Amino acid sequence: MRNHRRILVVLLLVLAAALAGLVVRGGSIGWGLVRVVAVAAATSVLLYGIWTGGPLRRAVCALIAGCAGTVAGAGVGGGHLAKSVVTLTTGLGLVVLTAGGVLLVAGCVGVVRALHRWWRLLALPAAYILLQFLLLPLGVAVYATNAPPTTLGGENPARYGLSYEDVSLRARDGVTLSAWYLPSSNRAAVVVLHGSGSTRTDVLAQAAVLGRHGYGVLVPDARGHGRSRGHAMEFGWYGNRDVDAAVTYLASRPDVDPGRIGVLGESMGGEQALTAAAADARIRAVVAEGVTARVSADHAWLPHDVVGLITRVESVVTFGASDLLSGAPRPIPLFDAVAATAGRPVLIIAGRGPDEIPAARFYRSAAAESVQVWEIPDTGHTRGLATHPDEWTARVTTFLDRALSVG
Repeated sequence: MRNHRRILVVLLLVLAAALAGLVVRGGSIGWGLVRVVAVAAATSVLLYGIWTGGPLRRAVCALIAGCAGTVAGAGVGGGHLAKSVVTLTTGLGLVVLTAGGVLLVAGCVGVVRALHRWWRLLALPAAYILLQFLLLPLGVAVYATNAPPTTLGGENPARYGLSYEDVSLRARDGVTLSAWYLPSSNRAAVVVLHGSGSTRTDVLAQAAVLGRHGYGVLVPDARGHGRSRGHAMEFGWYGNRDVDAAVTYLASRPDVDPGRIGVLGESMGGEQALTAAAADARIRAVVAEGVTARVSADHAWLPHDVVGLITRVESVVTFGASDLLSGAPRPIPLFDAVAATAGRPVLIIAGRGPDEIPAARFYRSAAAESVQVWEIPDTGHTRGLATHPDEWTARVTTFLDRALSVG
């Protein structure tokens, strides 16, 4: 029994040391120290419970530590490894994940053994609830607020035979963003925004379509992505600040009419485009492809059945935890954002999957007179241009030509 205690203590100390190494690395030195103290305090309480408690208390302490370690390790270490990013952060995250996983299993086994016979029947449903409504959504939140760095790669607009400039944008909060700009020949311009976990190179094809049609095209890396500075947030909650900087830059260009600026976004970028337009009347048109949800209220369209209830609960946990873990401002729901753009043209492109088409229809209902939806159920997420290049080009350019008074 004493050996079992020692093993749990060693695992907890390993977990705590690696977790302290993770939390001290983010943000300012002061906040890093505060987080380390919090980890040390929590570890002390759990150590006391493991060393002095009976079988049930010992198991519960191991379970708590295991949950925390598994969530943090999977979100950071697993997330970095999935992106093939191998750094000290990745290593520390995997140590946290390993120690946390062992403590989680030991805690679950210990709790079941310590319970009376009939109470053990609750083990499976309790494990399901723990996994579905705590570990998975919290892991997503940790990943979204501690995303690994993304590299820009070697491609640029020259690959498409387009001339461009490397430009630097400065957001109102001081963060510097890196971007490409393709000069305008029709006095209109469009900001093109990439999706989560990617960079501006991933929307080069969309930018090239607009550039060839005479539009000025500004293609920035979202903060924390590519060559942009700042902290990445994979739900795009910094979108208003980043898009504001991009629109301000375009409005200052001598080749651009400030009254003819639009935004086109893919996935996270589309969601950023919609909420930025709600806050900025300078944005005269929006094309948003593959938009689904980035706050819990965005699931209001879900049916009131078991699956809908599960998804709603998961989203409350995920986005609530993201709010606590991130310094990013929580955006308004997409339905409210679309309603706020009423009178300005919006085109939503929705592909296959359980969410995109019903979500697009729901958002259209917020401003039916000014929102169009193009449904392409045979097309994957943000694959409209790749799957239907001619139709995507015709629909998007025709929409923007009318919205921005081109031609």
